[in-house]
Amino acid sequence: MPATLDAHHLVVAISSRALFDFEEENELFEASDDHAYMALQQRRMDVPAKPGAAYSLVKKLLAFPRVEVVVLSRNDPISGMRVFRSAAHDGLNIQRGVFTRGASPWRYLRPLKAHLFLSTNEADVRSALAAGVAAARVYPLSARASEAHPDEVRIAFDGDAVLFSDEAEQVFQRDGLDAFQSHESEHALRPMAAGPFKPVLQALQRLQQQDKDGPMRVRTALVTARSAPAHERAIRTLMDWQVEVDEAMFLGGLAKGEFLREFEPDFFFDDQVGHIASASAHVPAGHVAAGISNGPP
Repeated sequence: MPATLDAHHLVVAISSRALFDFEEENELFEASDDHAYMALQQRRMDVPAKPGAAYSLVKKLLAFPRVEVVVLSRNDPISGMRVFRSAAHDGLNIQRGVFTRGASPWRYLRPLKAHLFLSTNEADVRSALAAGVAAARVYPLSARASEAHPDEVRIAFDGDAVLFSDEAEQVFQRDGLDAFQSHESEHALRPMAAGPFKPVLQALQRLQQQDKDGPMRVRTALVTARSAPAHERAIRTLMDWQVEVDEAMFLGGLAKGEFLREFEPDFFFDDQVGHIASASAHVPAGHVAAGISNGPP
């Protein structure tokens, strides 16, 4: 009987540059053809790559038995060998990989049954989101995750266009803040439609519930520009989904970076480039190119 990923609660596909720090190698790739890049990676085959922006997230998620991480990369197969060797050196149980040598790899997300795709390539992320897979463009120069919580995987999510649909954001951009607040108060009892990352939050909750005695815990936070009275609809939507978050920050437009610095997540997801810029100075962060703020897919 062939192997299957159906039993996994969370399948994460990740590009090699999101997992490992290949920024020096990438400069060579962008400055010339890929042969020079391949030659450099081959010379460094036995040199373990340094951790990249999403490394801490992946390492902690792999502590759960029902998590599968697959490298899905525009790298060539030779460079892919270095990725696998670096993972093995660090004790990361990554056994599967797809390497496409410059071609867009997002089309392999469906057969991988991936719940989440992390990549530094914006076009690939947009294609994944359009195909219905939660995806984020990793900022490779983001601050690295704190080491203060070795037994917790900490993930922070924005609300509108990430966990929730961008329905309310459309009202805000069309009619302004007062109309947004009125709209959310009027519809406080009506749950919002799902955003692209609802399945990821649900999968994290399943992991926590089925591995209560394991070595790793999950801690989640909702970090949103909403404020009272618009907070109520967000909370009631999570209640309707029967999904819990551990912390919620309703910041009313305050910069998110310093609050995330205190929460110390292994990763933060947001649809607004400005919020990601604020966050990435303090924590690993990724841009979710979804919703009205990011134009058509």
